[in-house]
Amino acid sequence: MASGPGARPPANQMRWSAAPPRTKSAANTSAETAVRRAAPRMTWSASERQESAGSTGLSYRTRPAPVKARACARIAPGGTPMATRADNLSRRFARIPTAAVTDVLDELGLQRQTLPSTIRPLAPEMRTAGYAFPVRGRPRRNAPRERDATLRQFLRMLGAVPADSVLVLAANDSTAAHFGELSAAALRARRVRGAVVDGATRDAAGIARARFPTFVRYRTPQDSVPRWRVTDWGQPVTIGGVRVSLGDVVVGDLDGVVVVPRRVAHETLVRCEKLVGTERRLRGAVRGGMPPLDAYEKFGVF
Repeated sequence: MASGPGARPPANQMRWSAAPPRTKSAANTSAETAVRRAAPRMTWSASERQESAGSTGLSYRTRPAPVKARACARIAPGGTPMATRADNLSRRFARIPTAAVTDVLDELGLQRQTLPSTIRPLAPEMRTAGYAFPVRGRPRRNAPRERDATLRQFLRMLGAVPADSVLVLAANDSTAAHFGELSAAALRARRVRGAVVDGATRDAAGIARARFPTFVRYRTPQDSVPRWRVTDWGQPVTIGGVRVSLGDVVVGDLDGVVVVPRRVAHETLVRCEKLVGTERRLRGAVRGGMPPLDAYEKFGVF
């Protein structure tokens, strides 16, 4: 699918925006207003935002869920996750292999955070780390007169994906391509860090040449517009039993894709950085001839 230009957030501020078109029904409008007023906003505490030197905290705020999946809650300044340029959590995660991330999550009792092994990078060197921007779709036979609206809905979604994020698309479909070269180009221009598609892409060679990190379940040349449509974005999705929420950290490499819940993102990162340092010393010792058991007893990992 092609994508038109989207508004880029200011350099010193990331804005999460998700605003599918609302219906004009007065009843729906009143219901959405009632839900927004009833549901409390949630923010991280100061202690949860505190990070070690060299990084900064995040301020997450969420608005209530939509009345209908198709009319997902508007995510705008003062509404949901925002981060400043000083925030480098995703950049630090980009240096961590997924194997280390899953090891630390296991220690924290989170043992089901890896997406299905069928979701793989288009090229072995592709890796990504960023804040999850979940999107959901479903199969639908779109009549010719409906296809323009279907495409426009997809393009609105692409324009809502913020910088430093990873598009996470739960297609719920196995027939069409839900991502393509122009979609990748549009996201790359917005400084999006990658795409994880529980579905398909086409134009795989072009995406690989552009080196835009893209992880997919399958490939097909079939266009999605006559067969599928986006239903909502900014709301949690579940892929292979793993829940992915707005603002979670997504880390992907050749081994697979791991989702770090945002409530434990900082603790996971600190532990991962420590583990990677230990494994670096362990690797040097083993390559130097230290017996594996001796290495384990010395470093405590293997």
